[in-house]
Amino acid sequence: MAKTEPDTRNDRRKALDEQIAAEPPLPPPDLAAGARPRPVEEHLARARRPVAVLGVVENGLVRPLDPQVKLPERARVIIVTSDQVT
Repeated sequence: MAKTEPDTRNDRRKALDEQIAAEPPLPPPDLAAGARPRPVEEHLARARRPVAVLGVVENGLVRPLDPQVKLPERARVIIVTSDQVT
């Protein structure tokens, strides 16, 4: 059985909680007819932005020239090169 704990909220917080609880529930979202359900984590995930780093592409493999650069898996990368880079 769950152990009950005393309510330690202040009066302002209690009033706010009551106000929120009294609000009508939100309507279901407008989704397209063929939309597939997705986990909440996908909705809340930060959108990644491309990163521009100096590097080379060798045999389809991206290699940054700076060894300090660590790229997450499936990172969007813009490799900046020129003919003068060695």
